[in-house]
Amino acid sequence: MLTAEKSENPIVLSYLALRRAVGAVALGLPFAVSVPWWIFHNHDFESSISSYYYTGMRNLFVGCLCAIAMFMLCARGYDRKDEIAGDLAAFCAVGVAFFPTSPDVGATDLQLRVGIAHYTFAAVLFLTLAYFCLFLFRLTAADKRPTKQKLQRNQVYVVCGWAILFSVAAILILHLAKITLLFGIVRPTFCFETTSLIAFGIAWLVKGETFLKDHPHSPMRRTTPDIDLGIKDHV
Repeated sequence: MLTAEKSENPIVLSYLALRRAVGAVALGLPFAVSVPWWIFHNHDFESSISSYYYTGMRNLFVGCLCAIAMFMLCARGYDRKDEIAGDLAAFCAVGVAFFPTSPDVGATDLQLRVGIAHYTFAAVLFLTLAYFCLFLFRLTAADKRPTKQKLQRNQVYVVCGWAILFSVAAILILHLAKITLLFGIVRPTFCFETTSLIAFGIAWLVKGETFLKDHPHSPMRRTTPDIDLGIKDHV
């Protein structure tokens, strides 16, 4: 008779893997599009992550956003609020991908209008991701007592949520102040889009139990989770 090494619900494992995938893609996106282009093209960075749409990294940029959208669409939590937030984030991620930012030079009137839609989608996306971190991820089921690791994870979510909000505010303020460079060659929008995505990625990696995982016999976790836990567990 064939036996598995551990008694783990495959639905739970798949759902955690989905969360880790969201975090990994978000965390890697800024570096995946910028580093190869920096190495092979004049050692310079684009004005924003979205500006890589007009480079040879376009397909990777669009593909990562579509992957994030699909993951967000599949992610579900406790109630209707989670579903609405997930659907909104997925919709906005697709909007960011297929309504490109206006080019830095020689933009037409149509491209400028599409660019406004792009920044609207991006702003709503980042605000929704901050909402996940500051509110939804910190929820605990009424019949469970938070573990030490859960409380630590909540602290990470708060830091990540505020980092996203700070980054969005910094982009707006620096744009209005017409500050075009940070740290020599890095543009403000690129810099703070990167910090937003890093915070988002870390939060989802933690949510996927890559870090600060509950101990196997923690009182907050069931030893034989059922299907509902696999889909809706918010620890």
